[in-house]
Amino acid sequence: MTKTILIGAPVDSGQRRPGCLMGPAAFRVAGLTQAIRDLGHLVQDWGDLPIPEVDPVAHPNPAVHSLAETLYWTDALADKVDDALSEDGFPIILGGDHSLALGSVAGAAAYADRHGRPLYLIWLDAHSDFHTPITTTSGNLHGTPLAYIAGRDGFDAFPPFPAPVPPDHICLFGIRSVDPAEHAALLQHDIAINDMRTLDERGIIAPLREFLDRVRADGGMLHVSLDVDFLDPLIAPAVGTTVPGGTTFREAHLVMELLHESELVTSLDLVELNPFLDDHGMTARLMVDLVGSLMGKKVFDRPTRSK
Repeated sequence: MTKTILIGAPVDSGQRRPGCLMGPAAFRVAGLTQAIRDLGHLVQDWGDLPIPEVDPVAHPNPAVHSLAETLYWTDALADKVDDALSEDGFPIILGGDHSLALGSVAGAAAYADRHGRPLYLIWLDAHSDFHTPITTTSGNLHGTPLAYIAGRDGFDAFPPFPAPVPPDHICLFGIRSVDPAEHAALLQHDIAINDMRTLDERGIIAPLREFLDRVRADGGMLHVSLDVDFLDPLIAPAVGTTVPGGTTFREAHLVMELLHESELVTSLDLVELNPFLDDHGMTARLMVDLVGSLMGKKVFDRPTRSK
């Protein structure tokens, strides 16, 4: 039995399309708490972190926006995730756009470093999010967390990352949209890049198990960051950054079941859900169902839905 701790992060400042701040409420309405409890786990809901009122912070790159808000979320979420892990909990961060990972992974990294354990990261996303505040042309900071986590330069405005995650501890899984600047930077880092072509050629299981075997052999903690656009937009439309060709329902559930069977996952982000763009809650319900698979729900546990 796992003590799951829900942390609401109504982060909407990492991009320009409003709506992600409604994500935490949508996950709760879609039945996340009950889905986890039905699998025999404890659930504590720590509620949503408050939306801040902060003074603007200037940045050398004039495209960067909402920097002050992002700095607030980074600090606040780092503290909350560290606190949850320190209480022997399994934190699930309910987003909110992907800039929240600047803080959530920082909190996991601080905890792991303090306990002498390596932190590993699986990035389930259509995008690599490997820009820095200096290189971004959109100014959207939801495209920067992986660069911060890996210790890239350009984050002088941010608190120093507690213990940068070595590139070979990072697995990009399912990516299919990478800017040229990000691509060039990724080639300089030893990050496991499993784009959709790799998954088409090798399948889901082999590359994922290879990475999980490395985490296990190293006695590592594993943070999973799940972006809605990891999924194909035909089954998960509630995201502002749709990219065709994402994972199918079956593939996504297989990933979650393999992660559950590994018994390695110690923290989880659910990001980029924009309920304003959803179709009668179908994306929120699918994400909740995927969390169920991560927490131990099996295919044969799923009831037949009425036609």
